[in-house]
Amino acid sequence: MTTVGEAASDPDEIASFWELARGRAGLARLAVVTGAGATASVAPPAWAFGDTPEIADGLLDLVLAGVKTATVSPVWEYEASGASVPSVGDLSIVLDGRAHPRALIRTSAVRTARFDQVDEAHAWAEGEGDRSLASWRVEHEAYYRRLMGRRGLEFRPDMVLVLEAFEVRFPPRSR
Repeated sequence: MTTVGEAASDPDEIASFWELARGRAGLARLAVVTGAGATASVAPPAWAFGDTPEIADGLLDLVLAGVKTATVSPVWEYEASGASVPSVGDLSIVLDGRAHPRALIRTSAVRTARFDQVDEAHAWAEGEGDRSLASWRVEHEAYYRRLMGRRGLEFRPDMVLVLEAFEVRFPPRSR
């Protein structure tokens, strides 16, 4: 859920992407019957994975390939940014490393766990590295130490994380 670098997304580009994605993902069908509501007309939050353009692009590639179907963020990051913890059914626009919208995802499951209690199934679903829990722990601890160090915080194995599973709604995967 981290915003990448200093790149700011273009509101017009986000709005255009949302219009295309919601139509192609079948999210505009209900508006024909009930009329467009705020959720159909207002784009969902847009964010990028990681803290560098390279990480954002690499993780987005895994999402678009269908390999990455989960993510994780520390609870403190939501608290610090004022963002809401995701809920099942929430939509998000995923940005690439240059802050261009590339995917629409829908949250399918949310739970919390301490860093040291993340399980193998979640590590596998994140799709990173060799997909093992050992690799997940090494890479995520290094990432959190870097991220937290910038904010004067210290990594703790018992810090609480938000584990989120998602499905890609747009673009459709090519077979």
